Amino acid sequence: MSDKPHILIIEARFYEDISDMLLEGAVEAIEATGATYETLEVPGALEMPLAMKYACETGEYSAVIALGAVIRGETTHYDIVSEDSCRGLMQISLEYTMPFGNGIQTCENREQTLARSDKNQKNKGGGAAVAALRMLEIEQQMYPRIVKAYAAMDAELDNYKEVGCA
Repeated sequence: MSDKPHILIIEARFYEDISDMLLEGAVEAIEATGATYETLEVPGALEMPLAMKYACETGEYSAVIALGAVIRGETTHYDIVSEDSCRGLMQISLEYTMPFGNGIQTCENREQTLARSDKNQKNKGGGAAVAALRMLEIEQQMYPRIVKAYAAMDAELDNYKEVGCA
């Protein structure tokens, strides 16, 4: 197995041109670090949490990045999609302790979305990749401390068992 991080990019392809721009920024940021990546396309943002859960269950990825756009329309559908997709992704990130970068753009209109997606403007795809990679660094930094803490808890539990307390 390679020492390089292997990242999964989940793309909601509902707005293909926007997805392409977000992906371009994310890939550039990932490749700059020497990490590898795969992409997985889903129809829209609501499908992302389940796709992320499947990916986490494989154990093949070091981090996950979600890319897509939810643009406000005339109904409340925007609120449901933006809130539920983000909530679901964060829940899975926490459940699986998976470093995660959220690059889902939730915008009022297409112009805002284009500005945030373009790597020469706000580059939110690149920003999501940088966030996921930074969280991966933090995980690697904290992991030895976590293992040490669990070992201490196990030793304490063993002591209680020896004296008949557990």
